[in-house]
Amino acid sequence: MDNIKILEGKKLLIVDDEQDVTETLKDLLDMCTIDTAADFQTAEKLLNQNKYDIAVLDIMGVKGYDLLEIANKKGVPALMLTAHALSPDDFGKSISGGAKAYIPKEKMTEIAVFAADLLRAQRGDEKPYKWFSRLKSFFELQFGKDWLKTYREIRAEAERRYGPFDDLE
Repeated sequence: MDNIKILEGKKLLIVDDEQDVTETLKDLLDMCTIDTAADFQTAEKLLNQNKYDIAVLDIMGVKGYDLLEIANKKGVPALMLTAHALSPDDFGKSISGGAKAYIPKEKMTEIAVFAADLLRAQRGDEKPYKWFSRLKSFFELQFGKDWLKTYREIRAEAERRYGPFDDLE
């Protein structure tokens, strides 16, 4: 319930080239005002024309990293949502590129929780990257022990940029 309250009336941009994903996210985030884009050009235009509280960006198919750069310049916190780019390298590229969250599409049904975490962190009500503590077991199961080593290296780099992430381990 608290997640719904913090999201009510927020304006989100959802960018994904899969219409079923976009429709599912719209349903899951129906307490928000949502714009959607299925390609880079449309998303770029919307980012330049509107103010958003969050941008939910797919990585593959829509030039998600380029959109992340634009969102950062506009001061829009970005949540990367991906299936095909679910790897330690893409995780590192997303976080070091300024993404505030990196969520696998397998966890898409929990998008309201992740978006609410992001907004609370933006307000300073909780530590940034709480989303990762929610997904730690998923990443460990998905990528094994090597993932944790890679994660620690990525975390060290990200902490140099953003400060300590006390809640991640």
